Amino acid sequence: MNEKEILNILEEKKAILNGHFLLSSGLHSNRYIQCALVLQYPDIAEKLAKVLAEKIIQLHTSSHPYLKIDVVVSPALGGIIIGQELARQLKSRAVFTERVDEKMTLRRGFEIKKNEKVVVVEDVITTGKSTNEVIEVVKNCGGEILNIASLVDRSGGKVKFDYPVVSLLKIDVQTWQKENCPLCKEGKEIVKPGSRGLK
Repeated sequence: MNEKEILNILEEKKAILNGHFLLSSGLHSNRYIQCALVLQYPDIAEKLAKVLAEKIIQLHTSSHPYLKIDVVVSPALGGIIIGQELARQLKSRAVFTERVDEKMTLRRGFEIKKNEKVVVVEDVITTGKSTNEVIEVVKNCGGEILNIASLVDRSGGKVKFDYPVVSLLKIDVQTWQKENCPLCKEGKEIVKPGSRGLK
């Protein structure tokens, strides 16, 4: 499955929305990617996770030919489904982090043991805020992060991490601070579609 086919799936399932959106980061944008509209179909979620898993395995094959990934970690809420499906493909555990009092944490009895090999996965990378919060949780537990993964990197590859990034699709989407947003100046109504509340 190539990038064009993946983009076609997102468009077919109306997962790429056009309008005036308030992102979880606080930035404004004219496009929003709602992967949940694609991941609600288990057969599609499985196919996308399989392609993502193949890319991750390919990334590590030369340096770690017998690599065993222990756990896939994703942030709630958007990353849970792809985290579960990716873990199934990699034959590893799937856990997710949640915010408690604005701090990302592991709950529900989940744990990451010291030196466990970890892949951090998101549905969409925008600013990298959630991903970096998950990275901190994994590091505090003593896990070894192998790479970051996402279905869509909507920064177009601009967000950088200290680990390799594997994405199925890179889309460069414009974002603005509220005071510079041309859509606000036009008086267009704004929508907050994400799952993270803002204070």
